[in-house]
Amino acid sequence: MLLTTTDVLQGREVERYLGIVTAEVVYGTNVLRDFLASLRNIIGGRTRTYEEVLENAQKKVLEELEQRAKRLGANGILGVSIHTNMSATMILVTATGTAVKLR
Repeated sequence: MLLTTTDVLQGREVERYLGIVTAEVVYGTNVLRDFLASLRNIIGGRTRTYEEVLENAQKKVLEELEQRAKRLGANGILGVSIHTNMSATMILVTATGTAVKLR
């Protein structure tokens, strides 16, 4: 499965557009992780615990997006976009794209 942020692929032809696909991953926040992150903000530096959570969430949301596109018969997803939203109680990562059948 080919995933790309571009709308056009050089050297590949879109045989059929199958529709928009979306996926979402939600993680609850963790009191200990939040406390350690706030300490890191006070003393400065990167908050690796949240970086790991976001990295894992982005990987999972792309895997889910791919699975949903496969169910439509796609072998590619064009225009992939990932968005992250954080609140006091959760981290939400969403991905969207256009499922396509490539030649």
